[in-house]
Amino acid sequence: MIDRRSLMLAGAAGLVLPGVARAADLKKVRAAIDTQLPDNIARIQDWIKNPGIAAENFKMEEACAYSMGLLKDAGFQTVKRMPTAGHPGIFATLDVGAKRTMGIYFMYDVKQVNPDEWSTPPFAARIVNKPGWGQAIVGRGAINQKGPQAAFLAALHAMRAAGQKLPVNLVLVAEGEEEIASPNFRDVVTDPQVLAALRKCEGVIIPTAWQARNGAVSINLGAKGAVEFELIASGERWGRGPQGDIHSSYKAMVDSPAWRLVAALKTLVSDDGNTVMIDGFRDNIRPLTAREKELVARNAAGASEADVKAGFGVKVGIDDLPFPQAMERLAAEPTLNIQGLVGGYTGQGGKTILPGRMTAKCEFRLVPNQTKAEVLEKLRAHLDKRGFADIEIKVTGGYGPTETAENSRGIRAQQAVYARSGAAATLYPRLAGSWPGEIFTAPPVSLPAGQFGFGHGSGAHAPNE
Repeated sequence: MIDRRSLMLAGAAGLVLPGVARAADLKKVRAAIDTQLPDNIARIQDWIKNPGIAAENFKMEEACAYSMGLLKDAGFQTVKRMPTAGHPGIFATLDVGAKRTMGIYFMYDVKQVNPDEWSTPPFAARIVNKPGWGQAIVGRGAINQKGPQAAFLAALHAMRAAGQKLPVNLVLVAEGEEEIASPNFRDVVTDPQVLAALRKCEGVIIPTAWQARNGAVSINLGAKGAVEFELIASGERWGRGPQGDIHSSYKAMVDSPAWRLVAALKTLVSDDGNTVMIDGFRDNIRPLTAREKELVARNAAGASEADVKAGFGVKVGIDDLPFPQAMERLAAEPTLNIQGLVGGYTGQGGKTILPGRMTAKCEFRLVPNQTKAEVLEKLRAHLDKRGFADIEIKVTGGYGPTETAENSRGIRAQQAVYARSGAAATLYPRLAGSWPGEIFTAPPVSLPAGQFGFGHGSGAHAPNE
């Protein structure tokens, strides 16, 4: 693991010079990092203490304004609030007169929290001892995404204090809706002013901190797409069952929207729930190439199956596959997941009701060459064909998968910086998680995009992040 001081230094080393930084220059940056370390740690903590939760419309304007202030403090000359149909985005530029320009993606929203599940208050940003790692900041957003983003800003502060000029200009776009699948971010990116600035960029990166305990890191050449939606069964739309909740004794004579939803859900997947069975869903899937399979095998050989399973809290995986095949499935397989079932009574004890409405919160994870529009159209047709035209589909956000060539300038630059910093880096075909990189890699932007950074964190979307 890279300690906090080295984390800031490594971030700065990636920015100081296109080649190997001169020893005298790097020494100045190192001195600035030593001086600024308490402020850099405090910046992460304070950002966590100022949350915005898009899913709950919680303090989003305040979170946007706070994030804009951080960008101004880090030296961005232009920082502009970008209104959308939902929560605002941010557009910022830092022009140093360099020959090349780099795009940066930030997000300022975080996932919801249940404080009862946390060992420390989720927005207190306390520093605790993490066994095997040392001192760590715990709080919602610590790894996803405020910690890595604050480390990037810390590098900018250090270089300015050290009198070092950036080798690239920066164009930064941020959103406040990443955690609800970015429903309006495309509008921010395709704003004429933003699009013109992005077209000057070599590529786009999102700061990350995914190093393993030994410092090794994977460079993802893409990410799965994500589509978030709700499937809703109701007596009102169905024309059967109650308009609202009624006493459960009437189940003997009244249809149940809850069972209606269960029946519809069952048609969407195989009996074990592990394969999507929507008509035509797999028609456009691009299988892994021989090169991608080779990269998966290399990563599987260098990973610990026991550690991976322990991290997930599972004993066995799907079909008890050998670890290399399980890792290949992780990269290649699109999925349909139920995040939660909502409706009826969920409090203590029973309430003896027959619910008039039931909702399944769902998500697709997509692989090349699937698209958001395609899978939603096929979902609707599949349900209609089986007599479930009354099941409402409410789409809340989403985007397609993203891919970046391994010989692109951005990927080669990442490999060079990791090598210069002594971090063993492997290529991996596709992140199983998602981020709206497709908005950058697809027209009209059409840039290589990916994740990059130093340091370590865990617990994204989970308690004790």
